[in-house]
This record gives sequence, structure tokens and C-alpha cells, in this order.
Amino acid sequence: MARLISARRSGIHGKGVFALQDIPKGTTLCEYIGKQLTHAEADAKYAGNVGTGHTFLFTLNDDYIIDANQGGGVARWINHSCKPNAKAWVIEHETGDPKKDRVMIEAKRDIKKGEEITYNYGIVLDLPYTKELKALWPCHCGAKNCTGTLLQPKEEDKEGRKAKEEKKGKEGKKKDKKKGKKGGKGEKGDKGDKGEKGKDRKKKDKKKGKGRKKS
Repeated sequence: MARLISARRSGIHGKGVFALQDIPKGTTLCEYIGKQLTHAEADAKYAGNVGTGHTFLFTLNDDYIIDANQGGGVARWINHSCKPNAKAWVIEHETGDPKKDRVMIEAKRDIKKGEEITYNYGIVLDLPYTKELKALWPCHCGAKNCTGTLLQPKEEDKEGRKAKEEKKGKEGKKKDKKKGKKGGKGEKGDKGDKGEKGKDRKKKDKKKGKGRKKS
């Protein structure tokens, strides 16, 4: 079977992984492999590296982390992107044994030959997101929606934004209804409902990234 991907110099950052042929959506590209460490072992070993923006660690589950610094494969060179063409899946073992869980990288759309493979690392740190910390985890993916950092919003930040959006949506709905009463066109005043539906659909489509790795 012909090789699908290979690692070489990247325009995004350091080494990257590129498609050696056209790859259809849904194709498994590779497995993220390395030595399994407990979270405590990883913290003890790499505690000083959190602020450096450099790690080959991938959170497997609540018990283990994959350390691609030891026995890692080509997947460790895949760069992050805010608009990725691949995704990382954690496949839980049928026995329920967390040590047997695996991480697979899969094409989330058709990928052309020569295109760099990327996925969203989904990195969330238990530290305040200061400008200095974000600068230590820069993103150079070049996507139009690039956030400038590999760090992803924390759950509390997401909830805060959601509450803000809901409040804004309700205020918009009230204004529209008020406008509808004045003009005698109640149907137009219901435009706020469309905003609510669109928001729910976006939330449903969005998937949480599980990667915690940076090359």
C-alpha cells in the first residue's frame, strides 16, 4: 500500500506532515503513538515546559497521556490549524481499559496531494490566559479565522460567551417585536427566532478538540 503522508519542513512551524497523494474525506491518516504516562508522571516530567509552548503530549483520557517524545511516530509532527483538514479521535477500547485507548488522525475533508495535514490541538491550560502566555503558544496557520494562539477557550469562557449571546439574542428579539407592533407587521418582528436557531445549529456542529500537542 502506498504511503499517504510524510514529514518535511513546514511553512507553518518547524516540521509538518504532507499528503503524498489525494486523500478522500474519512481516511485514517495515522495513529498518534508514544509512551503512556499518568497525568502525575507527565506533570512531574514536563511541569517546567508548560510555559515554553513546546510539548509532544496528547491527553488520551482521564488516566493517561501519550508522550510522543518517547517512541513517537509521524503524527507528532502534524501542525495545528484554526481551519484544519484533519481531526484527532480518541477511540475507547471495548474492554473499558484506559491503557488500551488509541488516538487516530482522520481526514475531515478531501485533501489534495502536497497539502499540509493539520488538526486543532484543542489545548486548554489551567493557567490564566495572559498576553504573555498566549504569546508562548503562537499560531501561524495563516487561516482567515486564525486566533493567533494555540490555546482554546476554557469552559467557563465558553459559558460566559454563550450567556452573552443569549442575552443579546433576547434583546434583539424584544426590539424586533416592538418594531413589529409599531409598523403593524408582527411577522417581521419574529426575526430574532432565526438567530436562536442558527446559534443552536452552530453549537451542534462544533466538536471539542482533544489534542494537547505542539510541534
